[in-house]
Amino acid sequence: MEISKKDIDRIKEDIPEIIGNNIRHIRENKGLTQTQLAHLLVSDRQYLYKLEKGKVGLSVVKLLTISRALEIPVIKLLKGCE
Repeated sequence: MEISKKDIDRIKEDIPEIIGNNIRHIRENKGLTQTQLAHLLVSDRQYLYKLEKGKVGLSVVKLLTISRALEIPVIKLLKGCE
């Protein structure tokens, strides 16, 4: 099945926002601040803020790192990306 340019553009635009919302929701449910999670990720709060807002994409490695820091299966970060 061929993927159209429109589909690819939608993925590039929507998926980072969906994943970012999932990160924020899970982080908040665990009672963590952005600063606390950023510390666990050996990152800065500004980067985490951009991730949660969907302003930056993230690599598979970063996705796995975040899932481990939040102690959740990576699939939970991808909820809604289908």
